[in-house]
Amino acid sequence: MTERSVEAEPRRGTSERGNSPWLGGESAPSKAFAAWQAIERQAAAGSQVPGGALAPATPTGAFLDWALHLAGSPAKAGELGQLAVEQWLRGWQALTAQGGAALPSLPQDKRFADPAWLEPPYKTFAELFLLQQEWWQRATTGVPGVTRHHEQMVSFAARQWLDLMAPSNFVSLNPVVQQRTLQEEGMNLVRGVGHAWEDAWREAADRPPAGAEAFEPGRTVAITPGGVVLRNRLMELIQYAPTTPTVHAEPVLLVPAWIMKYYILDLSPSNSLVRHLVDQGFTVFAISWKNPDADDRDLGMDDYCELGIRAALRAIAAIVPGTKVHATGYCLGGTLLATVAAALGREGESPLRTLSLLAAQTDFTEPGELGLFIDEGQIAFLESGMARRGYLDKRQMAGAFQMLRSNDLIWSYRLHSYLLGERRPMTDLMAWNADGTRLPYRMHIEYLRGMFLRNALARGEWKVAGRPVDLADIRVPIFNVGTVQDHVAPWRSVFKLNSLTDAPQTFVLTAGGHNVGIVNPPGQAPSSYRLRERRAGERRLTPDRWLEETPAVDGSWWTPWVRWLRGHSSRRTTPPMPGAAQAGFGLLEPAPGRYVHQR
Repeated sequence: MTERSVEAEPRRGTSERGNSPWLGGESAPSKAFAAWQAIERQAAAGSQVPGGALAPATPTGAFLDWALHLAGSPAKAGELGQLAVEQWLRGWQALTAQGGAALPSLPQDKRFADPAWLEPPYKTFAELFLLQQEWWQRATTGVPGVTRHHEQMVSFAARQWLDLMAPSNFVSLNPVVQQRTLQEEGMNLVRGVGHAWEDAWREAADRPPAGAEAFEPGRTVAITPGGVVLRNRLMELIQYAPTTPTVHAEPVLLVPAWIMKYYILDLSPSNSLVRHLVDQGFTVFAISWKNPDADDRDLGMDDYCELGIRAALRAIAAIVPGTKVHATGYCLGGTLLATVAAALGREGESPLRTLSLLAAQTDFTEPGELGLFIDEGQIAFLESGMARRGYLDKRQMAGAFQMLRSNDLIWSYRLHSYLLGERRPMTDLMAWNADGTRLPYRMHIEYLRGMFLRNALARGEWKVAGRPVDLADIRVPIFNVGTVQDHVAPWRSVFKLNSLTDAPQTFVLTAGGHNVGIVNPPGQAPSSYRLRERRAGERRLTPDRWLEETPAVDGSWWTPWVRWLRGHSSRRTTPPMPGAAQAGFGLLEPAPGRYVHQR
């Protein structure tokens, strides 16, 4: 097993000697502590709910911080009192007014978009709710003395509570549901009860959501022809069959995240990035990660580097000798790829021709709302749960992502399925999103403590094979993609790579979110992007200045990316043979392989 990627963040009682006034510094945990901790973790693991995502102490500490500082700030109390009076007057006007303009909701809030909400008394219900939403937004932000992390957590919790209490969630307050119920004589609610029972059964049985069965890897998605040319305990490497008589000499390696299945990059043919690249004349390889189990608990970030990306690069070098690689990483796969690219740059001659990062963070000072779930208390909570199982259960990860977009992923879904009685059509992307994976114990703790808490990669402290890596050692051209509505990797966070390396870098900001913005084939739904190149030595822009100076262009970012890859390719050649049996990389089985089917 390889050396740990990064030293664990010091915890109370385990910090380095010399930092404490007690006895010349704190010592390592005692044997007694370790023994009691093992008992503690056994008990904690047995008591945790499988889908539980939050440590109890984390929101409690945030609430106390906010409440105590709010109580001690007469100025903030005065502001909120004045706002309450103003809203009481506006609420009275809402109760007595007839008709009027549209509701002043946020553009992305579709709960009150139906014209039925403009009729009394439903417009009053909606306006009173929106006033309450405005008050709580003001109450949970700008309280003097509250830490930013706690402020974000309390504001987030208030939004969750408001989303739960929205009038659109109740039959007695929702005119759209009432109209449907009258039209169908209640059959919509009967169907809704059936849908609720089916969803509960599927959740208890750990089955995919209704309709996802239509999108089975190898049958309707992940069907681009190819074969597995390498399998180890952590991943399978797939080489895809060419569709053009000649190909660019430099192959493309796709490195997806392992928090979900790889085939987001190879959905149905019309949505497949793999298919698009193959049709554009590229030899494509893709990593399909294993779904870890308890036996993989000690796999760390270094193992993902060595058994994943480095093993793939060695196989590609044997199958397509004498050429460099267009390496492309998505989400966490892109973060890992950036660390490997930095290590390869440190070692000298790199096997990479270019580096493309898709919605991948390398600086975690502003990780977005996902950072709400990550602090020392939360990591200790996760450690206790994972210590016994050896992995993070996929339902915990899914629960966190659902809470980030509760209005869309929870309450809107329940409104349509349970109150209106209609199932929204399942799509390939929705089915993929429900096909979750587990995360190894060691890897997940290293990633959270090293990347999120310490920001070790951006600070040059992250270790690969025992040695620190510096992103400034990346010298190959970079194509960096962020998405406008990304809750997982906010584009301003992705943009920070501009300040961490002098390599020539093209930054693209595309419409959509973390998944839809990346799965963005030309000719599909209307889309747009902004693109600007920064050459080595040019001045750096702030994200807001970049946004102001870079015009939007209609279309898919896939088009300029393929053009960029071609511009950094050397020549056309005959397609390479699949695999290299003489070098130990023979065809093992057809794509998509076996790891993608692991539950």
